[in-house]
Formats: sequence, structure tokens, C-alpha cells
Amino acid sequence: MNNLKITEQITFLYTRDLDESARFYEQVIGLSLWRDQGACRIYHVSSSGYLGICQRADAPVPDPTRRDLIFTLVTPEVDAWYDYLKTRGVNFEKAPAVNLQYNIYHCFLRDPDGYLIEIQTFLD
Repeated sequence: MNNLKITEQITFLYTRDLDESARFYEQVIGLSLWRDQGACRIYHVSSSGYLGICQRADAPVPDPTRRDLIFTLVTPEVDAWYDYLKTRGVNFEKAPAVNLQYNIYHCFLRDPDGYLIEIQTFLD
């Protein structure tokens, strides 16, 4: 292993409608805006993790069957997040359940662009 440091991580997702995605991540999920770059908005997710949402005309069309990417939020409060987001009108693709294969407890929802969001905790 090298001694080069990585201090933060950003996952970027593309959207055709930045206003709708910003509303979802800010008002529904409750993420704090870290940087507004005009066509990209970067949200603070955890102490060193970020999510960037970027407006692009060639962004994928929202697709509820998309399985090419999962954006996972890790928390010990899966049920509390599920309950909170249900009150915000979020429809879940899968309610909280144990996944024995990976020894996790998790649930799934989709953002306005069809990206799959997983909320999970590790059980070990």
C-alpha cells in the first residue's frame, strides 16, 4: 500500500432536472449543500463523503428498473430513516429487511432520476 492520502470522496450522478434532484436531496433526504457549482450541486453526506448532482442534457432518462448503480447510505437508524422518509412521501422499492447473504439490514428507494438508494446497517 502506498502512503498517499485520500481525504474525501464524491460520487457524481447526472440529472436532466437539477431543480427536481436538488429538491429531493435537500428537502426530502435532508442533505446539506456543500458546494454550488451552477450545473453541479455537491452535498455533504458524512464526515468525508459527498454526493454531486450534475445537470446534463445527455443524462439517463429516469428508469425504475436501473440496477447499474446503488448509492448506499450507512446508518444504525435504518428503521428511523424509513419512517421519516415515508412521512415525506417517499415510496420504497423494498421495506427494511435482513439480508443474510451480506449480513446487513437495509431498504431501497429511488431518486427522481431512477437511481437506486440503499439505506443500510451492517449487522456484525
